[in-house]
Amino acid sequence: MALPEPIERLISLLKKFPGVGEKSARRMAFYVLQEGEGFGADLARSVGELNRRLTTCEKCGNLTETQPCPICGDPLRDRSLLCVTETIEDLVSIEQSGLFNGLYFVLGTSLSPLEDRESLPEETVRLLRKRFEEYPIREAIIATNPRIEGDMTFYALLEALRDIPVKKSRLAYGLPVGGSIEFADRVTLHAALESRQEIRE
Repeated sequence: MALPEPIERLISLLKKFPGVGEKSARRMAFYVLQEGEGFGADLARSVGELNRRLTTCEKCGNLTETQPCPICGDPLRDRSLLCVTETIEDLVSIEQSGLFNGLYFVLGTSLSPLEDRESLPEETVRLLRKRFEEYPIREAIIATNPRIEGDMTFYALLEALRDIPVKKSRLAYGLPVGGSIEFADRVTLHAALESRQEIRE
């Protein structure tokens, strides 16, 4: 049965979300319809405000409404610790765990065996290295995911930071191979942070 065009268009858009298939998208579309015009208007307004009000922090790459972001601008953060993540979602997961009080840097990318490149973008590396010039960082915690993409990114980071004389460590036990920091619970993140391993170069 063919659905009305507005519903089909919404379903098509919702299917673009990670992990959302045809049935889930249809369920969400009908939920929006059943909730009434007020809910739909609020949803559309909130989505519209994402790009209008949010930008990335010029220092760390986190989402923010101000420059710098609240984390970079907080004088109580431990500026001797820097946690490097692949994505903003990973940053949010670590931050919400309440276990880390240092600074962050979001790569916004990761290496893949399907791509023909072995190093991170030059601009990303330049901005990351700038963090070490701006703050008295003593340890860089490389929080890449325990997958092949995370491993490739980890080694590319080590190469990019080879000449910077700080302790370098990586999240360790607790995170399952092939898993994702974004979906790890607080206990798992605590174990991974506490048992992080120093990298001997």
